[in-house]
Amino acid sequence: MEELWKSVPEFPLFKNLSLENKPILDLAFQKFPSSISEFTFTNLFIWRHAYQIKISRLKNFLCLFAENGEHPFFFPPIGEGDIVEYGRILLRSMKEKGVSVKIARVPEEVASRFDWKSEGFVVESDRDQSDYIYLSENLINLQGRKYHRKRNHIKQFKEKYTYQYLPLTTEWIPECLRLGAQWCDLRQCEVIPGLFNESVAIKEALTHFEGLGVKGGIILINGKVEAFTLGEPLNHDTVVIHIEKANPVFEGLYPVINQAFLENHWSAYTYVNREQDLGEEGLRKAKESYFPHRMINKYTLGLNE
Repeated sequence: MEELWKSVPEFPLFKNLSLENKPILDLAFQKFPSSISEFTFTNLFIWRHAYQIKISRLKNFLCLFAENGEHPFFFPPIGEGDIVEYGRILLRSMKEKGVSVKIARVPEEVASRFDWKSEGFVVESDRDQSDYIYLSENLINLQGRKYHRKRNHIKQFKEKYTYQYLPLTTEWIPECLRLGAQWCDLRQCEVIPGLFNESVAIKEALTHFEGLGVKGGIILINGKVEAFTLGEPLNHDTVVIHIEKANPVFEGLYPVINQAFLENHWSAYTYVNREQDLGEEGLRKAKESYFPHRMINKYTLGLNE
């Protein structure tokens, strides 16, 4: 562990996040499990280009910094010690360099642990980044009146199409990349920054599938991959779904792969974290249609100086 720790530069030095940081971050997340979807190595790695993520260490904490153009931010601390002092050192250091920075994606259990206001911080809610948490059994069984529409969509799909669900293996990666590119062409990803960044993240996840150690699932229709999904454990009782893409031509395909992936791989986990909606109306509506069990509310912390 000490050798891994020393492989990370000491603050204020940083280096770009890379695959070589997987062992230290995996160990850190095992020792200090989190509830936020950002905190798996996979999530950080596949989004590293979009957020320009860099890694450092400060005292007993690992520091992750998203240089991120006009809105740079630190992720919450990973480790143990004086979190308030950690935040103060980071933000003051950046302020001295003339960079306005906040600590973002801070889960409620951290934001509510201290009287940040009396410590000289400003705390703001960040609804767009809050994670949606569901009971696994609800998404697998879809029981009750509230899931009537989901059950109908799945039934209609099964009546209309002959399909096969398979665990994702490396032989199907090219087909998933093809579907990802096809989906992007339909949505004009190249001219929409958010979708472009997502497309890059999906390519990173698929091309590093084995090295990242995630699980995936695919739906085949007429021998072609028409939907794929990727996920992994977030903590001891929660799985996080990083990616879910389906050909929109096939109505009902999203609820089919969502249900099949959880049923085949993750039924032993109590909760499913399906990440945030980013403030996008359509995405918010889709996530709310599955009736979340609760939200993981997130906040930003800034210095009131």
